[in-house]
Amino acid sequence: MPLGVRTINILYLLPALAASLAFYLASAHQRFVPGAVAKKRPLRAFAWLCTLLSAVLAYAQLGVWAGVFAALTALMTGLVALPYLDAWWHAGREKRHVG
Repeated sequence: MPLGVRTINILYLLPALAASLAFYLASAHQRFVPGAVAKKRPLRAFAWLCTLLSAVLAYAQLGVWAGVFAALTALMTGLVALPYLDAWWHAGREKRHVG
């Protein structure tokens, strides 16, 4: 399989992961960009557009049900991974005092 075909097959992952990041940045619990919570409406609109784009691209590549499930699985993977990444990132930078 040529490289271009494989690249197109996973092209729906990029907007799904961008949507995950935008949804996470719009949440009150994130600590990556503290000022992003003030811009939550545009972030959520961007996230919904990226989610729709991801579903359309996956539908075009994989068909209706496989495309929808693949796009939503990529979105959910990002939504699950980002809080852990945020906690790991800040755990290494914070001073911990036990005792």
